[in-house]
Amino acid sequence: MYTGKTLFAQIMDFLPWSTFHRIVARYGGDHRIRTFRCTEQFRILAFAQLTYRESLRDIEACLSAQASKLYHMGISGAISRSTLADANESRDWRIYADFAQKLIAQARGLYADEDLGLDLSNTAYALDSTTIDLCLSVFPWAPFREAKAAVKVHTLLDLRGAIPSFIHITDGKWHDINMLDMLIPEPGAFYIMDRAYTDFARLYALHTAGSFFVTRTKSNLNARRVYSAPVDRSSGIICDQSIMLNGYYSHCHYPEHLRRIRFKDTDRDKTLIFLTNNTTLPALTIAALYKSRWQIELFFKWIKQHLRIKRFYGTSENAVKTQIWTAVSVYVLIAIIKKKLNLDASLYTLLQILSVTLFAKKCLCNKHFRLPENAQSCSKIKTS
Repeated sequence: MYTGKTLFAQIMDFLPWSTFHRIVARYGGDHRIRTFRCTEQFRILAFAQLTYRESLRDIEACLSAQASKLYHMGISGAISRSTLADANESRDWRIYADFAQKLIAQARGLYADEDLGLDLSNTAYALDSTTIDLCLSVFPWAPFREAKAAVKVHTLLDLRGAIPSFIHITDGKWHDINMLDMLIPEPGAFYIMDRAYTDFARLYALHTAGSFFVTRTKSNLNARRVYSAPVDRSSGIICDQSIMLNGYYSHCHYPEHLRRIRFKDTDRDKTLIFLTNNTTLPALTIAALYKSRWQIELFFKWIKQHLRIKRFYGTSENAVKTQIWTAVSVYVLIAIIKKKLNLDASLYTLLQILSVTLFAKKCLCNKHFRLPENAQSCSKIKTS
């Protein structure tokens, strides 16, 4: 019989705590704090994410019921909801944001060799945002519409392993296009975006930095054809053209040729028009690259369904950002554990098992920890 650490303690051992302590010291997170330090706050918030706790009262009740096991989980004792609420309000959210970025860097290194499903050696990113609706009277710092509040989670997702490489949290009014101003373009990388990010001055900045972009054209695009390459219409490619922008301002902002690809999606009986600055890849590869952008939609759906970022443990901007960044850290941590232990189970399956066994003293790397094959297939169907 396994008599070692609880599963929660084993999960926490995968975290680089020395890095966390340096970040806490950088922002003075434990300044004049004697009992409830940032490490405990992070452990409790991570526990809440893994076990689907809905509120501070829910967290308090659950931890109180397991008071005898808390010390072995790295938690000094049962914490009252007022103590946790004060910590969420006062501890700088940048502590948890910087720590999440360290975990992201570690995870991206582990998934760097993941198969993208395309004949492409370049790094490929998907850029998009998701909106989390809030109550304006409770969250007045996050205006969105006249009688509605919201926060936006802008994400740059590395398509190899579906690991977020950059995240920015804003109020609902912040336009998606501004994210392009915050990116540091990576030469040779592909940035895949929907038509909301079509701004020719910003796209030209990506082009001059040596990066590639793939997006969809807007219906009012004013351009002229310069050259048409021969295509095989049976493959779904209707045309592959080199174009120049006609509009005065658009031509000033992007004075070079662009590539326009028209693709017939027979599955949905829909014609898609792509715009890119890459002239070497086959047209079908460009279409497949844009199709892979769907991974970021699945990422947003996954974290909204399986982590706690739609109901918040506090109402201040600091508390909301702390909770979102902790959720990101938990997602990346589970991905790191899955890769390091070579677990066959999906992230959804791992979370389901952990949610009911965190207090158990069971070896995390034991083959018996995995679900039976029929249970795994059910979980895949549920998340597809």
